[in-house]
Amino acid sequence: MIHLLLTAWSLVAVWMLVLWVIQVKTKNASYVDIGWTFGLLICAWVYSNQTGPITPRKVLILSLVALWAVRLGGLLILRLIKENKEDSRYAKIRADWKTHQDLKFFLMFQFQGLLDVILSWGYLVICLNPSTHFSILEYVAVIIWGIGFIGESIADDQLKRFKVNPSNKGRTCQSGLWNYSRHPNYYFEWLMWVAYFLMALSAPYGGSVVILPALMYYFLMHVSGVPLAEAQALRSKGPEYRQYQQTTSSFVPLPRRKL
Repeated sequence: MIHLLLTAWSLVAVWMLVLWVIQVKTKNASYVDIGWTFGLLICAWVYSNQTGPITPRKVLILSLVALWAVRLGGLLILRLIKENKEDSRYAKIRADWKTHQDLKFFLMFQFQGLLDVILSWGYLVICLNPSTHFSILEYVAVIIWGIGFIGESIADDQLKRFKVNPSNKGRTCQSGLWNYSRHPNYYFEWLMWVAYFLMALSAPYGGSVVILPALMYYFLMHVSGVPLAEAQALRSKGPEYRQYQQTTSSFVPLPRRKL
């Protein structure tokens, strides 16, 4: 296990180094999101190919991660090409980091790579499952994963359609899934990590994978997800977004509250 984790880490570290060099040239740290996304796919590829013969379970987990990475990574790449500017979150970080910016961004990129390896623990446990048959829990996990994938795709598409309408400039998307949660894309993303945990439960060390949806929830709700997104929304949308916060669930889709 240690050898596999170190192998994945070394490949992801090189991948993130390449993107960091691009960041140095372009002064656009948005590449870190693309790096994090495809870094998880690199880890899944290592585990599925370096843990013995290919099995249906390994094909399944690699396919799920690849489907997720291509969809999300593709969106991030298209956004980067279309906007051709640094995401406002990283622009603010760059402004706050007055000195040694390149070094600090290097550490940020490499930390995201390390986070990939930590989060990929569930993929490794799934790939090491010696059973030749899928358990009922694994079938349930795939259904939950599908709900998460479809839900996140719908939420992203609804937000994209809202933003391309010029009349919505400076306004808050409150239609579709965004009527029930301020961050439905984050919720459905987290749901997929719950699915990985359930998929791993039938394998040795499967119980340890519970830390992954817990970590994902923590990062989304308290570190790089909701806090940064909401701070930016309050700066750009002001009173409308404050009212949205008062009436709409921050994470789990729920009926709206009345003021």
